Amino acid sequence: MSAHHPRKLMIMRHAKSAWPLGVEDHERPLAQRGHNEAPMVGRWMARHHHVPDFILCSSALRTRQTCTWVCSELGDKAPTPMLSDALYDATATQVLSEINQLPDTITSLLVISHMPAVQDLAMRLASVESDEEAVMNMASHYPTSGLTVLEHRKSWAELDGRDAKVTAFIVKR
Repeated sequence: MSAHHPRKLMIMRHAKSAWPLGVEDHERPLAQRGHNEAPMVGRWMARHHHVPDFILCSSALRTRQTCTWVCSELGDKAPTPMLSDALYDATATQVLSEINQLPDTITSLLVISHMPAVQDLAMRLASVESDEEAVMNMASHYPTSGLTVLEHRKSWAELDGRDAKVTAFIVKR
């Protein structure tokens, strides 16, 4: 990929989850609010031409369910997600390590994961050219179903810190 065509990275926090008694954290499902929120993000992505060609998703139930709702709104354009145990309970550095291993044939990536990694990673990657209001909003509060859209011109392997321009931070409620 040439430097003329930026890559897109979208970082999403899973939709609102439930806290059922006796259920392990990894297997917590979405709450009804989460089932309502997640499709809205998918519709926004489709409407604004932010359709990923690759999805990296935590293996936790709530992230898988979020991903299913997003993909249902993207329709036939939705790629088959790759589930990653490494994204569950990961730090921002660990999530970035997973991204760094992706092939450069991917031009648009959606990562669906958990707090605090999603917020920490978005803040770590935000360059000085970023949309200031979007960065301030995501720095102060990264709610469930929050989505950061970033663009960068590096290979995935080179992505590290302050390398990506935040173009949008979306919150759907």
